[in-house]
Amino acid sequence: MIDVGSSLAHVMVVGGTRRDWDDISEAGWTRLAEELGTAVADAGGAWLTIRAYESDPDAPHDVFRRHYAIAGGRCTVIVDPLGDGRERFAEAMRRLAPSAAVDEKTVAGVLYEPADVEPDLVVVLGPPTRLPPSLVWELAYGELVFDQTPLVELGATHVHTAIEDFHGRRRRFGGIDT
Repeated sequence: MIDVGSSLAHVMVVGGTRRDWDDISEAGWTRLAEELGTAVADAGGAWLTIRAYESDPDAPHDVFRRHYAIAGGRCTVIVDPLGDGRERFAEAMRRLAPSAAVDEKTVAGVLYEPADVEPDLVVVLGPPTRLPPSLVWELAYGELVFDQTPLVELGATHVHTAIEDFHGRRRRFGGIDT
């Protein structure tokens, strides 16, 4: 178990296209959620969001958003297939339209629900030379760790390595060193 205190509440893993996601069986999703969710829970995190790297307009649209309670309820895993961050942001704004209180906090609340905090760590499964279009909001304050591992091969060891990398950083939350 990695001792992280309370500094890591929400981890996000971004990888694969919608077509890749459709190729993962229900048992495969359950295994992925249990293994990665347990790793996040063991590190003190309460939330893990798994999101597609990018959308695939030709992919079937029968992948649905799922939630898993993992590690005795210590971590909730959110599987979100929407790989277009602009589309996700637009949907959040449509859902908030009747509300008079549209600010950063309410938008973030809709973007991440049921998670109640923004991601501290975003593990991007892909090259460090390209940011996924699924990350619009998360790039402001989340720490990015890149890993070339395909989503179907991702395991607890990869998550632990990303968390260790996260804890070796000095977070500035968008600020710069002077």
